[in-house]
Amino acid sequence: MGDKHAAILLISCPDQRGLVSSVTEFIFRHGGNIIDLEQHVDSDESQFFMRTEWDLAEFSIARGEIGERFKAEVASRLGMQWTLHFSDVIPRMAIYVSRYSHCLYDILARYQACDWQVEIPLVISNHPDLRTAAEGLGIDYHMSPVSPQTRSEQEQRQLALLQDYNIDFIVLARYMQVLSEDFIRHYPGKIINIHHSFLPAFPGARPYHSAHKRGVKLIGATSHYATADLDAGPIIEQDVVHVRHTDSVTDLVRKGQDLEKIVLSRAIWRHLQRQVLVFRNRTIVFG
Repeated sequence: MGDKHAAILLISCPDQRGLVSSVTEFIFRHGGNIIDLEQHVDSDESQFFMRTEWDLAEFSIARGEIGERFKAEVASRLGMQWTLHFSDVIPRMAIYVSRYSHCLYDILARYQACDWQVEIPLVISNHPDLRTAAEGLGIDYHMSPVSPQTRSEQEQRQLALLQDYNIDFIVLARYMQVLSEDFIRHYPGKIINIHHSFLPAFPGARPYHSAHKRGVKLIGATSHYATADLDAGPIIEQDVVHVRHTDSVTDLVRKGQDLEKIVLSRAIWRHLQRQVLVFRNRTIVFG
C-alpha cells in the first residue's frame, strides 16, 4: 500500500449498471485520488465485486465520517455490502500453534524483518514447546491445554484473552485442535488456517506415509478462513509442489512443510493488504 495514507473499500452487490462510476464519482467529488481499482462480475451469480483504494491527502470527508457518507450517498441505494479500511491502521494478529514449529518460525522471521505491517502481541498454544521462540521477540505466550472435557472452558478463557489484547485476526499456524462453532462465530472471516491438501484421500495422523505408499506425484497446501465446517472454509491461497518416486517420506514432509509456510504467508499478506472478499463459501482475491 506504500507510504500514502489511503482508504480501501471492499464491495459486493447485485450486478447492475453504473456501479463503478458511482463509487469513483463519490471519491472524485470529495477530492480523492484513486491509487488502485479492481472489479469483477460473477456472471453465474449476477454478483459484482470491487476493491478500490484512494489517497486521503486531499479527501474532504473526515476519516470517521467516510463510512456513513458512503453509505448514504452510494451504498444504500445500490444494495451494497461493503467494508472500509485504512492503510495506516496496523492490525493486531494472534497466533495459535501446537508443536509443529515451521509455520510459526516463518511468521516470526517475517515479523522480525518487518516484512508485514502487523503487530503480534500474543501466541496461544496447547503445549509449552515454542514459548522461547515467541518470548524471544517480546511476544506474550499463553498456555491453554485443551481436552474434550475442558474445550469450552478454555475457549472462553482464550476469547477473553483475545479481547484483552485487542486482537483483530487469528492465524492457526498448524494448531492441532478443532475450534468450536461458537468460537469461530466471534471471528468470522478473521481466522486463517493452513493444512496439507491430502484430505480427504489421506486422512489421519500419518498422511505423508499414506501418500508415499500410493506414489503421489503432487503435494499441496491450502490456506483458508476457518468455518464450522472443518477444513472447508473459503480458500485464500493454494499451491502445489512435485514429488518424485525417489523421494522418501522425510522428503515429502520437508517439501510439504516448506509449501505450508509459503502458502500461509501469502494468505496472511493478502489479508493484511485487504485483498480478500468473502462471498458465501468462496473468496474473491484481488491484486
